[in-house]
Amino acid sequence: MSMYRQLWLAVITSMLLALGGSLLASLLSARGYLETQLSQKNSDNATVLALAFNQRGVDVVSVELAVSALFDSGHYELIRVDDPTGRTLVERRAENGEPDVPGWFVKCLPLRAVAGTAQISDGWKQFGTLTLVSHSRFAYRTLWQGALQILGALVIACLIGGCLGSLILLRLKAPLAAVVQQARAISERRFTTIGEPDVPELRQLAVAMNGTVNRLKLMFEEEAARLESVRREANFDTLTGLANRAHFLAHLHEAAHDEDSAGGALFIVRIARLAELNRSLGREATDELLKRFGKVLREFAAQQEQALGARLNGADFALLLPAGAAPQAIGEPLLQQLTQEAAAFRAPASEHIATWIAGGGFAHGIAPALILAQVDAALAACESEGRDALRLIDIRHADSTPSTARDWSEQIIRALDRGWIRLVAFPVVRFNELRLHDECPLRLKFDADGEWLPAGRFMPQAERLQLTGRLDLAAVALGLDALDAQPDLPGLAINFSAHSLQRPAFRGELLALLAAHRSASRLWLEIAESGALVHFDAFRELCRDLKPVGCRIGIEHFGHRFSEIGRLYDVGIDYLKVDSIFVRELDTQLGNQTFLKGLAAIARNIGIIVIAEGVSNERELAALKDAGFDAATGPHIRGFTAPPRA
Repeated sequence: MSMYRQLWLAVITSMLLALGGSLLASLLSARGYLETQLSQKNSDNATVLALAFNQRGVDVVSVELAVSALFDSGHYELIRVDDPTGRTLVERRAENGEPDVPGWFVKCLPLRAVAGTAQISDGWKQFGTLTLVSHSRFAYRTLWQGALQILGALVIACLIGGCLGSLILLRLKAPLAAVVQQARAISERRFTTIGEPDVPELRQLAVAMNGTVNRLKLMFEEEAARLESVRREANFDTLTGLANRAHFLAHLHEAAHDEDSAGGALFIVRIARLAELNRSLGREATDELLKRFGKVLREFAAQQEQALGARLNGADFALLLPAGAAPQAIGEPLLQQLTQEAAAFRAPASEHIATWIAGGGFAHGIAPALILAQVDAALAACESEGRDALRLIDIRHADSTPSTARDWSEQIIRALDRGWIRLVAFPVVRFNELRLHDECPLRLKFDADGEWLPAGRFMPQAERLQLTGRLDLAAVALGLDALDAQPDLPGLAINFSAHSLQRPAFRGELLALLAAHRSASRLWLEIAESGALVHFDAFRELCRDLKPVGCRIGIEHFGHRFSEIGRLYDVGIDYLKVDSIFVRELDTQLGNQTFLKGLAAIARNIGIIVIAEGVSNERELAALKDAGFDAATGPHIRGFTAPPRA
């Protein structure tokens, strides 16, 4: 047993003995005092009562009445009058009752009071003997309350004494413990000094240890600086200061497979057409752009523990975050800061430097290759938009999607041939809660019992493989069949890819398909803003061809290139769906409120319906109504309308 434990045991034992002895002595003293008081009270009360009888004539009836009246007060346990021969004339005895204290307390500290006696006389003639015993329950109650008070006072005194003892022990223990910790720190290559204690015996030891620590610290600082230089050369990019690819992959593997890891989140950032930028801006300017991107990623990584920024190759960066990070809260500010940095390098005659970001959270146990493959697929979707873009995904634990372009092509064609495609419907509602139409994105699966994949999972690959035309025509066919089967539907909206416009035969096949269905007038066709404006001439021709058919055509995800809205005056579109990025928290964003009010006013002036995407709560919906919007869609809209038709 250590010295400190022995000392503590001695202190606790002595305090318990002191507590028990003081309590016992106090209780015995109090019990003796109460017994004396009870005995004296019995004697005095018996004498007073006997004198009262002696001063007047006595008889059995008057004595009985007086005894009964006194006993009924409840303060006496026994009142008895015996005649000179020992025969009991009057007796009143209280029933045995439990006192108002614990039974063990009564057994341990019994009160033995002497009964009071006195002689009753009738003139010179002796009438009898009076015996009186006061009730002891009141004395027990007083003794119990006193015991509790004494115990409380002793406990408080013990606590105070224990605190004082602890302070003294800590004062003695702290210097020695500091020296022990200092020695352990040296073995762990942590070099700390301690203050010199007041205890003379320990002061010399502390001075010697501090001197040793200072010498060792200087030696190891020099060695650590050399090793740090080697480590950075091996694991970090010399230009940006971010982790290199190998170091990043090691961290990703640890986050995905380490026993203590709970997963994390991964973002990949890509600068569009970096080689062209290098030729147009020059090497120095391009290097400065990369350094600024690296600085932004380091700042974001510094905001969370165990986060890591990395440069994967010339144009690609990565940000690895620990589990619990919110991709939505990080992705949008990251894109905003990176685009601001890129804007400073845009020469007057040069194109906009596009920044693409894709990422999402992943769970423990997912293979790093699978994580990178899914984020890369999302990055391809950003690349297809041709502008600054952010794509957030849910990185799945098990993904049966193909890994090569050839596999993608075979699986998509197989799904089309076997009819493994369908539409899902989400309502678009006017502010009077009347449904305007159902928005119907395409779903696809790769086997009969497989998972239905959203368009974001396969459309980027389909664009690369030039299969979007077939997918878009299949989606339109499904929508027309649904409209034919459900005449009460106000309309279905089908979105199609801008890449389909580049296929020469697409427009003719689409017009032929629409002409074969009488319900084509209830079909709404829409294309993303980026695709419509990039392929503007083809989009304008399609709009003109669709007017005679009667179906409506619009632009979705609108607002990022608002300055080009003037180009839409002669196109003849029917509606605009404003991107959810402008709708999010609209009730608190005064700038976006002003922007959307102006957009809605311009659209109304040329007869275009304005619809908001991604409405998530009632506050946003109210702000959109005030801004002059016609309808809305999003999670909140799906919440208060009937379930969408599939």
